[in-house]
Formats: sequence, C-alpha cells, structure tokens
Amino acid sequence: MQGHPDVIDYLNTLLISELVARNQYFIHSRMYEGWGFNELYKRINHEMNEESLHVDALICRILVLEGTLRVRSEDVYVGITVPDMLAADLRLEYKACAALRKGIELCEQHNDYVTSAMLQVQLNDTEIDHTYWLEKQLSLIKLIGLENYMQSQL
Repeated sequence: MQGHPDVIDYLNTLLISELVARNQYFIHSRMYEGWGFNELYKRINHEMNEESLHVDALICRILVLEGTLRVRSEDVYVGITVPDMLAADLRLEYKACAALRKGIELCEQHNDYVTSAMLQVQLNDTEIDHTYWLEKQLSLIKLIGLENYMQSQL
C-alpha cells in the first residue's frame, strides 16, 4: 500500500523523536536504579518500554506504507539531578505532543485515517500517561520539597 510521501516523511520525523525519547528514558531509568530510587526506576523503565512500542508501531507503519526508514541521531539530554531529569523528560513529552498533533492533522489532510488513529493512540498515551505523571512529580517536589520527594522514591 503506497502511502503519501509527506505522511511517510513525517512518520520518519516522529520515529527519530521516539528513538530519542526511548534512549533518554533508558539512560535516566538506569541512573535512578543506580541511585536506589526504585520507584522512579520502575516508572521511567515503564515509559522506556512504552516508547519502544511507539517506535515499533512507527517502523511497522512506514514499512506498510512502502516507505524507507530514515533514522539519524539526535542528542539525548541526560540530566544530572532528579528534578533536572524529570524536567528534561517533560520537555521531551511536550515536544512529542505537539509533533503528534501535527502528524494527525497531516494524515487527515491526506485521508490516511489508519495512521491518524495510530498517532492518536500515541498522543493519548503521551498526554494522559507520560506528561501528566511528569507534571505531577515536579509539582510534588515543589509541594513537599526535594528531600521528602526523593525519600518517597526509595
């Protein structure tokens, strides 16, 4: 099934972003684990696995649309402190939400409703699960203080 070139190009853009997110979550999860923050490790490792599913879905869809996979390296931001890492992950998710909304609009312009629905699932996951959780963690740090927050993550 031949997909529209603009949709395939945009899916490749999303693929690169999802790979960066997966890698950033992977690194951060292992840092949390190494520091003994088991709850943060579990959650961020879960996010890394979900990003891997997003990557898989994008790769499969590009191939179904008879597109060529284009992957290039983009920088992963590795935080130094817990709040810095959470904020970096949140910036990544905000960027992903905007990109997914744009992708959904593009797909609908080209009548590719199957791809649009796939991206909507990813957007819901990104907004409802990832973004909300990260916003909540940063709010908790402000509310109860960093030391209390970090103690709760052991």
